[in-house]
Amino acid sequence: MILLRALARLLGFLLVVALAVTGAAVALFSIQGGDGGLSIPGLAKLVGLPSLGTTVDGFLSQLEASGPVAVLSALGGLGAIVLGALLILGALTPGRGRTFALDDNEQGALAARRRPLARMATALAVRAGGVTRAKVRARPGRRRPGVLRIRAELTRRSSQAEARTALEQAVAPLAEPLGIKTNVKTSVAERGARVQ
Repeated sequence: MILLRALARLLGFLLVVALAVTGAAVALFSIQGGDGGLSIPGLAKLVGLPSLGTTVDGFLSQLEASGPVAVLSALGGLGAIVLGALLILGALTPGRGRTFALDDNEQGALAARRRPLARMATALAVRAGGVTRAKVRARPGRRRPGVLRIRAELTRRSSQAEARTALEQAVAPLAEPLGIKTNVKTSVAERGARVQ
């Protein structure tokens, strides 16, 4: 879904640029009247519209005929319809919220952004005993408050079970009041890693 949304945005931007360039060209060629110079008939001759018309007529007569060209054109048309429907779906589908909804009442809504929340959780996680490095990603949920995914590197002497408990307790002052769940993954740090 993310890829479809990005593709829809890119195609929308390219379409707007193409329309802007076309509009500027038509406006420029509308300055002078007549059949030559900066006129609309002059623009049509410049871009080859008369010869393009005869080429399109020949192509359309081939499409109307029966045979393999008609089958390929029908498949191409169906593919274009499916691609268009997917792009519309990608553009209209709401994206994942970038904020954690903390409180929503008649006076307004209170929300926290993902990155600052993750940075606060990281600052709390590195204080846990035996942790050499921690990285936290905050993922807001659509119906539930969200999840803090903690990846921590531990010293070789640390117990992973104790470290997980220490990490959960370290971020608890932030996660529990907001109703955010924690997901902790630990690994042993490489040699030379510094304990903070």
